[in-house]
Amino acid sequence: MRAYEEVAEFIATRSPREVAEFKPSAEARRQVGELLRREKTTGLTESERRELDHYEDLELLMNLAKARAHQLLAHGQ
Repeated sequence: MRAYEEVAEFIATRSPREVAEFKPSAEARRQVGELLRREKTTGLTESERRELDHYEDLELLMNLAKARAHQLLAHGQ
């Protein structure tokens, strides 16, 4: 899935500061917002539910990476 590849590439090639400051692309934020809106109003298809679940997994991964990056920065690495 493209979103996982995007996050993996980012984490693999960045410094702790860049990881700590990462924000998803405007397109990714728009897509998540649209899925969340539709989840609350009309509901999601099975495919859309899986897509939203993937975004939620990626958010957890990035939160973990950011927490580790902040630890590294606090210790001067």
